[in-house]
Amino acid sequence: MQHDQLVIGGTSLTSRFFLGTGRYPNPFVQNAAIEASGAQVLTFAIRRINLEAPEEDAILQHFEGKSFTYLPNTSGARTADEAIRIARLARASGIGNWIKVEISANEKTLLPDPIETLKATEKLASEGFVVLPYTSDDPILCKRLEEAGAAAVMPGGAPIGTGLGILNPYNIGLIVEEASVPIIVDAGLGSAQDVVQAMELGVDGILMNTPVAKAKDPVRMALAMKLAIEAGRLSYLAGRIPKKRYASASSGLEQFISNPQTQS
Repeated sequence: MQHDQLVIGGTSLTSRFFLGTGRYPNPFVQNAAIEASGAQVLTFAIRRINLEAPEEDAILQHFEGKSFTYLPNTSGARTADEAIRIARLARASGIGNWIKVEISANEKTLLPDPIETLKATEKLASEGFVVLPYTSDDPILCKRLEEAGAAAVMPGGAPIGTGLGILNPYNIGLIVEEASVPIIVDAGLGSAQDVVQAMELGVDGILMNTPVAKAKDPVRMALAMKLAIEAGRLSYLAGRIPKKRYASASSGLEQFISNPQTQS
């Protein structure tokens, strides 16, 4: 596994766990969960950051002295223009050029707007951003986002924060099969079981926040999710046995030892 690295936008990552920084009980639990997760990429809503002085921000200052790749997101944007403006502000403030495009028009479902997401991805990619768009599990749309310049594509397993797991494993499998960029499942997962299922479908990583931050024990859950990602990845690389309708013995008949005394 040492050489099984994930590369996004020229950055090599040994961890396939992308972790959100919001909704934790307090900064101490947040930091402990991040450490337990082993995550190298941290995501946060730009609207929660003081862009005028990011080095003094209440969120970012807790990570001072540690090496992370920051993935700010455009949560709250309703149009491509809003997302583009937010991304430009974040880069100008010195946070970096990675951006998670997140554009939702419906407050009830928070499902991503496919048209506006595609527009924003194309424009930001042309401006040199490392764009990771959050999108639905539509294989055609995911391919269009890749063609628009996305460095990785992040389909949701289910709506944000629902914990419903992978609602359409068939679609996620198709997305992985057709992709030439990393696929990160973002949103809707709730348990280690969900994570293993996603990784066994061949996705390249997992992004989550609520399942860890709102768990009864966020630190222990962060470790559980880390191990689930690693186990699912290993299982995918190892290759599972094919499913069959009927049983077959694990020891073939040719392996049974005959009793010489019963032979004529």
